[in-house]
Amino acid sequence: MTLTAPPAAATALRRRPGLRRLRLLGGQGPLFTAALLLLAALVLVAALAPLLAPYDPEAMDLTASLVGTGGDHLLGTDQSGRDILSRLLYGARTGLLGPLLVVAVSTVLGTGLGVLAGWRGGWADAVLSRSMDLVFAVPGLLLAIMLVAVAGSGMTAPVVAMAVAYTPYVGRLVRGVARQEKARPYIESYRVQGWSGRTICLRHLLPNIAPTVLAQSAMNFGYALMDLAALSFLGFGVQPPTADWGAMINEGQSAIQQGAMLPALAPSFCIVLAVVAFGIVGEGIADRIAKRER
Repeated sequence: MTLTAPPAAATALRRRPGLRRLRLLGGQGPLFTAALLLLAALVLVAALAPLLAPYDPEAMDLTASLVGTGGDHLLGTDQSGRDILSRLLYGARTGLLGPLLVVAVSTVLGTGLGVLAGWRGGWADAVLSRSMDLVFAVPGLLLAIMLVAVAGSGMTAPVVAMAVAYTPYVGRLVRGVARQEKARPYIESYRVQGWSGRTICLRHLLPNIAPTVLAQSAMNFGYALMDLAALSFLGFGVQPPTADWGAMINEGQSAIQQGAMLPALAPSFCIVLAVVAFGIVGEGIADRIAKRER
């Protein structure tokens, strides 16, 4: 028996969550608010780095090697005499840009594949799911190292590799949520009204799963930041003298042997702080979604 919705019910269905469910950034407690403000400050610092940095981040002065905190250098200098604070500020740019590209590409690809698999089902679901499982089985760092060996070091190869590696995380999540949404009565109502599958997906299915994708993307951002920093630390990512938090930790190892901790600890602290903040924001959005679904 085919179900039809009366005009009033159809209107209510059109007003179903959708984009209104994106209002998930408030009421999650002081920790969530603090993490959100920290991320906003981090983005602002990265954008204004040329104005905030007291020195050229790549300018070396061997006569000022490993100068302590205070005076002309608030956080001191590294072994090459470069100002640590300036390099941290500029490092926020590379530290955020790489993960942003990874998350953007993997979210678009994963959402498209997940919705297609969940909506179509059948052979399309089987092929896409097995393909995502195959990519999921390959560690992202290993894939990045392999691609760097072919294409050379820098930001491009690690970003491409990590975007491919993160796509199954998004795709598998979206597939499950899309299958759940597809079974809801409002989908059948729109089908009865003659709406095409593409229109239903674009106008209703995607907006309804957007909060879940947002939560996953926030957590993926932190993981991608950590992975790309690890690649730079190993020498496969951003190359010196470009300011990058992962590369700064690598360069600061020799300074530790000379008793100078800040060249390595300062970027490490920034990475940990950013990853934790992204994790808190992602978990906060996920918790808010769970409460709304009850």
